[in-house]
Amino acid sequence: MLLADVVQTSRRIAATSKRLEKIGLLASLLKQLRPEEVEIAVAYLSGAARQGRIGIGYASLQGAATTPADQPNLELLDLDRTLDHIAAVQGSGSEQNKRQLLSNLFRRATREEQEWITRLLIGEIRQGALEGIMLDALAKASDIPASRIRRAAMMGGGSAAIAHAALEKGEAGLAQFDVQLFRPVQPMLAQTAEDISEALDELGDAAIEYKFDGARIQAHKSGDQVTLYSRGANDVTAAVPEVAEAVRALPAGNLILDGEVLSLTPEGRPQPFQVSMRRFGRKLDVDQLLAELPMTPFWFDLLYLDGSSLIDEPQARRFDQLTRLVRPENVVPHLATADPGRAAYFLQQALSEGHEGVMAKSRSAGYAAGARGQSWLKVKQARTLDLVILAAEWGNGRRQGWLSNLHLGAPDTVQGGFAMLGKTFKGLTDEMLAWQTQELLKLEIARDRYTVYVEPKLVVEIAFNEIQVSPRYESGLALRFARVKRYRTDKTAAEADTFETVQRLSGTFA
Repeated sequence: MLLADVVQTSRRIAATSKRLEKIGLLASLLKQLRPEEVEIAVAYLSGAARQGRIGIGYASLQGAATTPADQPNLELLDLDRTLDHIAAVQGSGSEQNKRQLLSNLFRRATREEQEWITRLLIGEIRQGALEGIMLDALAKASDIPASRIRRAAMMGGGSAAIAHAALEKGEAGLAQFDVQLFRPVQPMLAQTAEDISEALDELGDAAIEYKFDGARIQAHKSGDQVTLYSRGANDVTAAVPEVAEAVRALPAGNLILDGEVLSLTPEGRPQPFQVSMRRFGRKLDVDQLLAELPMTPFWFDLLYLDGSSLIDEPQARRFDQLTRLVRPENVVPHLATADPGRAAYFLQQALSEGHEGVMAKSRSAGYAAGARGQSWLKVKQARTLDLVILAAEWGNGRRQGWLSNLHLGAPDTVQGGFAMLGKTFKGLTDEMLAWQTQELLKLEIARDRYTVYVEPKLVVEIAFNEIQVSPRYESGLALRFARVKRYRTDKTAAEADTFETVQRLSGTFA
């Protein structure tokens, strides 16, 4: 298939706000792809190159600019092969070699294709073809129920990973994408509730659990083999050997656990998030940190046990099975109730012990891997949102020379891209200013005199007083008295709070 066909489809998707029309356009294109093109096209139309980051910044893209081709002739596979070559370039002169490969590519592309490739490589394909829409398009193109497609994607690593099997073999091809030991399951995510009463109004009889300020972790065990995975599906077993040893000792042949690990003070109170996260740093002296910052696991879910998947079982049964396996001190503090008074007391208990708040979970719901549904709701004391940094402005005064004022956005699951919600430099220490300047410059995609625009990848936790209507931003909303609490380096942009959540908290969501 010509790249021009993908670009044209992307343009048409961006031009409509109608979800069903987007799905139809995508499904039509998917049916025309050759088998070897499927994964590539699905990744591109979901807004990312199949190769991930390939070391090409905005400056390199500008430097590779060349006269465009008159007519479309660039194949989809040609683009993918070139990106493979660019990703493989290393060593002395690699920047120049990458730029030359890119320039040769651009020479074969029309102006519209050049612009689209540039936006692809800097993460700016904002056409509204998000993962959910792509999954619905796969369902339509393959005649497989959308629920089956979504489940396979959650177990198999996303739409691009399952697309070929779905289109070539139908529903039978998805059998391989189910819960499997040592293949991380995408973690279930939570929406935000205003308070505990709202959460119980939504859920009724609910499981109320402490909400920890630690690192999400998933444990896989088969016999003596244990692997621990981070929220981002990275193997972190070596960083927390004491947790792996505790899992290895559990009385089950094979299992998958979901939980959090954190460091506690001698008095049993949680250490700050940044302290616990030292155990997952790039340069580790594990033996020293093991003595200084021992980690304690708190498990709250059981997804797989002795050959059987439990993710479709109700939360109440999964939790009951969990408590039969895990020592009580490693099970999340838990209360089952529909009584707002009892739940409010439990919340205050969690806060008094130094934790963030509580999670409220439907006791009848299955484990919606990778999904952010209404069956898990988080309730915190402070009003906070996890947002994505879109840009940063150079500071003045004591912040001179540092990137300071952050542009904050929430993923827009309807229109695509990110909804701008305001700016802030409040709460930033000198250490944070220095760190964010270094990290944001690595993600730079463009700049003007005052502002550096970045790939939307870094997540930051923002405290605020209220959400107010604002004509200043296209989103129509802005955070009042926003201030930075911390960076959430354990989260991806896809795991940030959505604009739908912000609208609901503000009372503007219909």
